[in-house]
Amino acid sequence: MNMKRILSAALLVIASQLSFAETKAIRGFDTGSYQQILTEKNNQGFMLVIWSLDCSTCIKDMELLSSIHKNRPQLKIVMLSTDEQSASGDIQKLMEKYHLADLENWVFANDNAQKLRYEIDPSWYSELPRTYFFSASHQREGISGALKLEDYNARFSKLKI
Repeated sequence: MNMKRILSAALLVIASQLSFAETKAIRGFDTGSYQQILTEKNNQGFMLVIWSLDCSTCIKDMELLSSIHKNRPQLKIVMLSTDEQSASGDIQKLMEKYHLADLENWVFANDNAQKLRYEIDPSWYSELPRTYFFSASHQREGISGALKLEDYNARFSKLKI
């Protein structure tokens, strides 16, 4: 009986370490980071989701994004929070809650948020959530507001991602 407890405890420790290993650090998004993301995703289709802790619609969308991530593990999803870098702990907790911590996560790391938004898209006026769908050739489509699963699937099909 005692051996079972020891073995169970050891398995729990190993499982928690594996879960922790899958969590990626939140990266600071600054001038040049957008181009860095594009360069790192060279010849790959991906989805860039821009959101904030203060955006209730963004938080509601996390469950759907989690489902998409679970059902399409091959899809590259980049999460970008427009919150201040000091909110990284809260962002990490939310990403863990929705099983999105293993994705590439970024947070604004520059006091000039307007400059960062402009670098991403000069025609974006900070409405959230904002989702960009990139084809492998980095043709992109940006959409503001909440999306349904059908909307995501239509974009994935259109851009072949």
